Amino acid sequence: QVQLVESGGGLVQAGGSLRLSCAASGRTFSTVTMGWFRQAPGKEREFVAAISWRGSITYYSDSVKGRFTISSDNAENTVSLQMNSLKPEDTAIYYCAARTNIATPTYNYWGQGTQVTVSS
Repeated sequence: QVQLVESGGGLVQAGGSLRLSCAASGRTFSTVTMGWFRQAPGKEREFVAAISWRGSITYYSDSVKGRFTISSDNAENTVSLQMNSLKPEDTAIYYCAARTNIATPTYNYWGQGTQVTVSS
């Protein structure tokens, strides 16, 4: 089992920045990839960014590439998402997720989410 707790959400004006953090605990040694997803009201959950837990290879959706940066601190078992140049369309609940099965692309552990609201 892996437990994930997000923090750092809030209200920010368009063009501003926020930094989300995710603290992982439990069987973190089994983690393959950590990711951030988001879900806006009335929309499906979408992928935002991911990082390989050992190799620090990063992945981004086209909508956030160049504005968001994902990073990890394996010693502290944390993953962060630095969000710059925020837009109103970035408003959503942001979820941290962990993938522990290298054989499948499925993220099998999820945090409770943190709200990010970007005002215009």
